[in-house]
Amino acid sequence: MRKITLSTLLRYLKKYKFSFLATLLLSVATVLLTLYVPILIGRAIDNIIAPGQVNFASVLRILIQIIVLVGITAALQWIMNVINNKLTYHVVRDIRNDAFEKINRFPLSYIDSHSHGDMVSRVIADVDQLSDGLLLGFTQLFTGIVTIIATLIFMLVLNVWIALAVVLITPLSLFVAKFIATRTYSMFKLQSETRGEQTALINEMIGEQKTVQAFSHETENLKKFDEINKRLQNFSLRAIFFSSITNPATRFVNSIVYMLVGLLGALAVISGNGFTVGALSSFLSYANQYTKPFNEISGVITELQNAFACADRIFHLIRRPTEPADAPDAHVLKQVHGHIVFDHVFFSYRKNHPLIEDLNLHFKAGQRIAIVGPTGCGKTTLINLLMRFYDVDAGSIQIDGQDIRSVTRQSLRENFGMVLQETWLKNTTVKENIRMSKPGATDEEVIAAAKTTHAHSFIKRLPNGYDTIIGEDGGSLSQGQKQLLCITRIMLCKPPMLILDEATSSIDTRTEIKIQRAFQKLMEGRTSFIVAHRLSTIQEADVILVMNKGRIVEQGTHASLLKRGGFYAELYNSQFAE
Repeated sequence: MRKITLSTLLRYLKKYKFSFLATLLLSVATVLLTLYVPILIGRAIDNIIAPGQVNFASVLRILIQIIVLVGITAALQWIMNVINNKLTYHVVRDIRNDAFEKINRFPLSYIDSHSHGDMVSRVIADVDQLSDGLLLGFTQLFTGIVTIIATLIFMLVLNVWIALAVVLITPLSLFVAKFIATRTYSMFKLQSETRGEQTALINEMIGEQKTVQAFSHETENLKKFDEINKRLQNFSLRAIFFSSITNPATRFVNSIVYMLVGLLGALAVISGNGFTVGALSSFLSYANQYTKPFNEISGVITELQNAFACADRIFHLIRRPTEPADAPDAHVLKQVHGHIVFDHVFFSYRKNHPLIEDLNLHFKAGQRIAIVGPTGCGKTTLINLLMRFYDVDAGSIQIDGQDIRSVTRQSLRENFGMVLQETWLKNTTVKENIRMSKPGATDEEVIAAAKTTHAHSFIKRLPNGYDTIIGEDGGSLSQGQKQLLCITRIMLCKPPMLILDEATSSIDTRTEIKIQRAFQKLMEGRTSFIVAHRLSTIQEADVILVMNKGRIVEQGTHASLLKRGGFYAELYNSQFAE
């Protein structure tokens, strides 16, 4: 799995390969310049302690060289960090764009069956953790590796035997790093998953706070949150514990290396085989620089484990299959009349749990079709199939003789106007919320639509009228006012077919009567599907479909169904029984 995650990450980096290459080259340059400074310091020391008079001119020249090299190195490091920051945040931007674009194309079945809060956590928190791992980790990791290799070469040039002694102790640092890495990854992965679970609970509780308070469920929610929070604490503490032993463990190994170099170097100087005090000073500096990256790499590995755990979650989301693409020969649905046929339709949300079996329906263009029945009988399922939020398991649904799977989803949905029981409004002006169904509509058209739905009067009472920003999901508007705005959207675009799913359920009786009149006008000549629980609102429908357990048990007009005295009559009489 980690190989797949790494290959996915490299695919995102490939787009910025020149920035990536520039970072690598600048990293190598800064390491080499940094490692050349101890050579100059060693030469300066040898000039100072050399027998006879001190060569101040030579020492001054070396000091100037050191200052210039340090300045150039600092400039190159600054440029490298700027490039690396841009690279990191461009990659993060691309990942978030892909994730959001993927969520927009997920099948509704995935959205319905997965926690929304967890998806938010993956796109926000996990990508942040990934960016921190990339930003803090990549440059240090590569620079550390280059430093180790280059330092080893410099040490071999100065003294082969001391360098080999250093190399022999190196596997101990690698063992410590591997030991820690294998234990931190699983802990950071559990930490990310639990954080997503926590975000999901918070998102759910904030969104449904009215219901929580109405049922006095605060204590139960707090207990559940505490349980998740405690698990997150435990996973975080265990991850931090293993990561915190990285620095002291590697520093202990580094101290051993430094002590060994000092001892062997001193013996080499005393032996008089040409190994000078200046060379020993350079070697000690290299020994320190050689072991220092192991400290950094061990710390970086901890960051990278966290980043990889988060990357795995976000890439798993991005790799999820999207809604099946339109058929290669799919065409745009044009000049719709609204003649609809359900031909031997079978459908189930879960295998081995059939819901709709061998459904056959035939509707003429311009008919008003009401769908009624008890909760869970399949009313909304028919709408989901008609809009291709879900595809039928067998059979077909046809509009004007065309199988809806043979036309593009966009053109199919553009020909339906849909008002749901659950409202959805953006954090923008009233005008823009209404204009969502017809972006190019003029202000006059927006106002005309609002007057038709009787929304104009309450909109004018808002602080800035149609330019009032209403806030997330309608802000302080009442449920009825939010529903009126959603209905106004449909009035504005006037599509050839309508779906009204409990569209007036949140509106008072007086306003509902006015809306019903507006709907009657809007539905003229348009095939309309009306899902309703209040049977008083669908008495004028041309056809009433009575559903129960996924089947059409009765169909006809209001009068004929009452006369029959069947299931519909029982439903109707139960609503008006004294």
